[in-house]
Amino acid sequence: MEDSLDALDWRLLELLQDDASLTNQALADAAHVSPATALRRVKRLRELGVIERFTVLLAPRLAGQGLHALCEVTLDRQGAEHLDAFEARAVAQDAVQQCWRVSPGPDFILVVWVADMPAFHALTHRLFTQDANVRNVKSFFSVKRGKFAPKVAPISSSP
Repeated sequence: MEDSLDALDWRLLELLQDDASLTNQALADAAHVSPATALRRVKRLRELGVIERFTVLLAPRLAGQGLHALCEVTLDRQGAEHLDAFEARAVAQDAVQQCWRVSPGPDFILVVWVADMPAFHALTHRLFTQDANVRNVKSFFSVKRGKFAPKVAPISSSP
């Protein structure tokens, strides 16, 4: 897949990762190509699955989500069906922004945004304490975000 992407593809991807709201004209101008070329390339990148989706990032605190937690979850039974069942329950929760199966150590790492500690407590009750297969949960609460860069890196070192 990566071999099929050229320098222009990578430039378009870099620009879109910085600002997905760019109009096609602005994208073409920034990449120094015609609007038709930019449109065709972006369409191809979407069809190839390189661009999964376009989205908007909100400021969590301004959207009423003031508590950010990272949760390590260890299950008692790690069979595929048990891992799949927990993952399905976790991703069904709106507060769970990311769900990662990891190894070694815990089985999952969840990235959670909730309004406050009572909302976190309610989430943990629904997701962890009501599940007999959850052996251990360790939660870490963010006190400061040093960096948040939701982009594939390093784009600049690509062709």
